[in-house]
Amino acid sequence: MPAASASKTTVIIVNTGSPSAPTKEALAQYLLEFLGDRRVVELSPLIWQPILRCIIIPRRSEASARRYKTVWTKDGSPLMAISAQTAAAMQKKLGEDFCVTWAMCYGTHRIAEVLAQVGQTKPDRIVILPMFAQYATQTTEAVYDALNRAIKKSPMDCKILRIRSYHNHPLYIEALAAGVRRHWENAGALGAKGKILMSFHGIPQASSDRGDPYEKQCKETAMLLAQKLGLSDEQYEVAFQSKFGKAKWLEPSAVNAAQRLGRMELERLDVICPGFAADCLETLEEIASELKGVYEAQGGRGFFYIPALNVQKEAIDLYASLVQEALESA
Repeated sequence: MPAASASKTTVIIVNTGSPSAPTKEALAQYLLEFLGDRRVVELSPLIWQPILRCIIIPRRSEASARRYKTVWTKDGSPLMAISAQTAAAMQKKLGEDFCVTWAMCYGTHRIAEVLAQVGQTKPDRIVILPMFAQYATQTTEAVYDALNRAIKKSPMDCKILRIRSYHNHPLYIEALAAGVRRHWENAGALGAKGKILMSFHGIPQASSDRGDPYEKQCKETAMLLAQKLGLSDEQYEVAFQSKFGKAKWLEPSAVNAAQRLGRMELERLDVICPGFAADCLETLEEIASELKGVYEAQGGRGFFYIPALNVQKEAIDLYASLVQEALESA
């Protein structure tokens, strides 16, 4: 994080998390923390912990490490590297009256560690910005659970502002649209026989059934983005990825959608993941590589993955605006 200063406002952007290294040992530690959170897996610990420790982690840690190695950078995982770049860009955008840093819910650079560092600068207020446009208990609320635990352990003598979601914010929709337009400038127009697949991270169907707004917000984001781009209903589809476990998750799955679209003799399939603020394993490996293979195995051609918002100018403008709006409404 930036060096301690007299900045009155500290901004902490928070994402899900990352292992410290692409190794079996680091992944075992990360998966234990991530999948052990009851926001992520809602089973009773008495049932889930033995399964997690004795079956899931031994089976998944080495395979997950191999996957991370395919996307790892000199600055760590893509999620860590892009989070640091985003914080730096926001610092430049917001100016010297702010101190901007980043944190993760799990793994390395955890919220409690970052908050302890922030406390030493004695800010007047802290703005927490979870990097999830669509609210879900598994993501946004998990961030605030971690924040609450950290505050309980080390109370903060300042006001803390919490941003909840921004799924329909005009600047968010414009940032997504700008990324698509840049892609079209390079790859050419979508064409009459092309489609856009908007893939969001999945959650259990049970969460949606009990009133979690995530599914509704994802579909609203997709509709607003399609309208911004001038797409017809036939030119885009919504799907959900990254299913874990045997419970029913939101449908259709991205894999099933890719298989079906691959058989439709499309000339082009553009895939965007609007719910991911930064490219990470779930976009670079699961979508850009694995989903492409699924699509092409069914005869599909013309597959393109459109990068996440990352540190594009429109994304930084959005995040700075969210911070300013939170301060104005406090």
